[in-house]
Amino acid sequence: MGLFTHFAQEAVPTVTSVDITTTSVDVNGGFWAALGALWFFWLIFFVLMIVAQWKIFTKAGEAGWQSIIPIWNTIVLLKIVGRPWWWILLLLIPFVNIIVVIIVMLDLGKSFGKSTAFSVVALILFSVVGELILAFGSDKYVGPGGQTAAAPATPAS
Repeated sequence: MGLFTHFAQEAVPTVTSVDITTTSVDVNGGFWAALGALWFFWLIFFVLMIVAQWKIFTKAGEAGWQSIIPIWNTIVLLKIVGRPWWWILLLLIPFVNIIVVIIVMLDLGKSFGKSTAFSVVALILFSVVGELILAFGSDKYVGPGGQTAAAPATPAS
């Protein structure tokens, strides 16, 4: 046996069987789980807002179903708070719409006899909680912007 043959025989290992198992790692699994959780919480938020607005509309003497029709619900809300319907056009103007929403939420609080502090904290900063309080609390609708309708004067006898 020559020198090269001896090294060649020892350098090549003999493989009798190969066990190849592949492990698949799903790197997107966490993303889809987070997205599913986000959709779940968004759905809960959406349902709570529909229920709260429906109840607020009925407390204000409007039909509750009007709260689920886009654009129309905003017109009815403007009516509830005592603002003209054309204010919906102001909601289309960037930055002006933020001011309009703040005014409408302040007026909504007043329409149910709530203070400005309540409107700022509950209806503007934590809108879901504030609308649920208005909807299911003991608050009564007192009129657009908090002004009760004037009782007709009775003649003095």
